Amino acid sequence: MSEPFKIDPSLSADDMHRQIDLACERMEATYDNGFYSKVNVVRHWSKHNPELSGKIARPSALRWYLRRELLKLARLGAEITITQSRPRVDLNSPTLLEMIDESEFDLTAKKVFLFGPERCELSIERLEHYTGTRAEDFQRFVLLTNYQMHMDAFVEQFPYCVGSSRANVQMPALHHRDVGNQGISIVNIGVGPSNAKNLTDHLAVLRPDAMLMVGHCAGVRNHQDIGDFVLATGYMRADYLLDELLPPSVPIIPSFLLNRALAQVLDQRGLRYRIGAVYTTADRNWELMLRRTKEHLRVSRSIAVDMESATVAANGFRYRIPHATLLCVSDKPLHGKPKLPGDAVAFYNETKKHHLSVAMEAIGIIKQEHPEGLPNTEIRAPGEPLLGGPGTE
Repeated sequence: MSEPFKIDPSLSADDMHRQIDLACERMEATYDNGFYSKVNVVRHWSKHNPELSGKIARPSALRWYLRRELLKLARLGAEITITQSRPRVDLNSPTLLEMIDESEFDLTAKKVFLFGPERCELSIERLEHYTGTRAEDFQRFVLLTNYQMHMDAFVEQFPYCVGSSRANVQMPALHHRDVGNQGISIVNIGVGPSNAKNLTDHLAVLRPDAMLMVGHCAGVRNHQDIGDFVLATGYMRADYLLDELLPPSVPIIPSFLLNRALAQVLDQRGLRYRIGAVYTTADRNWELMLRRTKEHLRVSRSIAVDMESATVAANGFRYRIPHATLLCVSDKPLHGKPKLPGDAVAFYNETKKHHLSVAMEAIGIIKQEHPEGLPNTEIRAPGEPLLGGPGTE
């Protein structure tokens, strides 16, 4: 295992696929033997970033991503070498937290290998703990919800999906698995921005192609009705959870491509929806501080209130994950239509399948149009190298 493994860019397509598979098997065996692997990429065509490298933990959880990206690079003529790196760190080590501390780390300066191996190890362990499912079962596209009814609708759509292996997990997950992890996963993250940050902090290490918040919201405009959809084009970050890590002045916008696909499906189905800013609050009883909240809504021109969307979007921006938000208006507290038990149950039964199917059809469009993953120019940092060929940096 100590001998370098080199991927030959001059091989035929079939042979190159086989060599990439062998490279992944080599990394997995190295990990099983107690070591991380180091991947070194030399891109001769790049003037500013010719050499990239990073250490890989739990490569089986990232196999689909590693296969895709290494194959892309090899086809372009990059020299790729895989070697055994340092021994794996015991997650009970007292030095672990110092090794993964991001409090002074400049996220805009990170390159293609976004996370160190210890961070990946810890996040994968926590992800499996919270969801009760293997990291390997997570798919390229992830839906986030905070309603069991969406989980139930997912099972109805995909009766053979893989679920949690034990009862009473904190954030149940379901996975409709497909070849190359091209399926869809859904996670019930629970209510509130802290839960949203917790899950997306750990989900990010799996490098999903996209994550989509599918939830409910309070409509705040006169011409919104219960059951109308909201397609976020921006966010008012009143959750305050990530303010020290990502200043509120940083504009956060969802993926244009994801939004375009969602709007296409909504238009084709003739469903009522509105685009605009979503106001995300950490206060579930925001209606009890009405004067302050109404002023925030007025100056931000927000069209809906929820408790997770801006947090998911902000972490998606930080960790370079394309993201979007599709909400459905469940109540209108400012117009005498608060969320009450009887009305809520009727609304949930009416909308749960429709809501989820819009999101999944939009993902189908994205998969067809961008099989190699969503372009993410708008969330890439200045100077961050692309995994592209000659003429790109």
